[in-house]
Amino acid sequence: MFEPEAEVWYRNMPSSGLGNLLAVNISTPGLSMLFPHVHCLADYSVCQVTTGEAEINAAATTMALLLSQSFDFRGTYFLLSGIAGVNPKHSTLGGVALARYAVQVALQHELDAREMPDNFTTGYFPYGRSQPNQYTANVYGTEVMELNAELRDMAYTLALKSDLVDSPDATKYRAKYKDLESCTSATLKPSVVKCDTATSDVYYSGTLLSEAFENITEVWTNGTGKYCMTAQEDNAVLEVLVRMAVPRLVDFSRVIVMRTGSNFDRPPPGVSAYEHLVVLHQNGFQLAIQNLFNAGIEIVKGILEGWDNTFEKGVKPTNYVGDIFGSLGGQPDFGLGSLIGGRGVEGEFGHLTRQAPGKRAM
Repeated sequence: MFEPEAEVWYRNMPSSGLGNLLAVNISTPGLSMLFPHVHCLADYSVCQVTTGEAEINAAATTMALLLSQSFDFRGTYFLLSGIAGVNPKHSTLGGVALARYAVQVALQHELDAREMPDNFTTGYFPYGRSQPNQYTANVYGTEVMELNAELRDMAYTLALKSDLVDSPDATKYRAKYKDLESCTSATLKPSVVKCDTATSDVYYSGTLLSEAFENITEVWTNGTGKYCMTAQEDNAVLEVLVRMAVPRLVDFSRVIVMRTGSNFDRPPPGVSAYEHLVVLHQNGFQLAIQNLFNAGIEIVKGILEGWDNTFEKGVKPTNYVGDIFGSLGGQPDFGLGSLIGGRGVEGEFGHLTRQAPGKRAM
């Protein structure tokens, strides 16, 4: 998503035995002016693009990439990888998470917490509702994305092979969470876990905001999602991939989302949210950057090595895969059900008729 996340791949790829990721550099209209090239191995088996940070940059770059005439993405696997804020209940500094769900948690009304009603636990409450922690009544379509759980599990197994780095300084900051019974995971060494991402352009920090987004993730995924990593780009990239999957320019069941913990999303006891965010050094950034590659390269190598026997034909999902509308067919196991009766959008230029909440096929 930004330069350090890309540089770790350029710097370490040769030592993986796969080659130089800067061997081929392709420009295409519409990429970020800061990152105007797609970089590939000499045999084009692996390519990398940096989207730029936050939702608008991520969506613009991804759309430009997928509409480029320079590539054919119909059989491509996409690994969305970046550093993140980490929920201390589920992972830690330098930890790696592979997601089934990405939830656009801030797509809600917001009141300044100083002006919210006394019975509110947060200033965020869903569109068309009058209380927090409810399902949104006005669906935009990007609120929840569900990925191929079978592929996620395979990626998890591959990532377990990685040698994750750690540091004494990060261990010292983790220890601040030792008295929180719910945050045992925060005190452990980096590991690979399966849990979900929350997308927001706002780089938030603090217990109240984090718990609010933790709660809405659970509500919007019907109790299935487990928020453990923050992100600024995931739902934006995934929405473009869904739209391009409708005319079959990509296969949405071939998408993996991986995040690594750079900083905790909420402070430990005795530390203010402000101090935690901007004063104290959590010492997780370099760990998260390096482990992004260390885990990611195992996934990339696993796909390449297993191409003929497994990955070329695709990994068939056993769960619903797609957006909240049901654009790609099937019935979402979250939300209000498919907008079009589970059929999916047909044809090169699909069209959905917007229906009133509660009128969708279940």
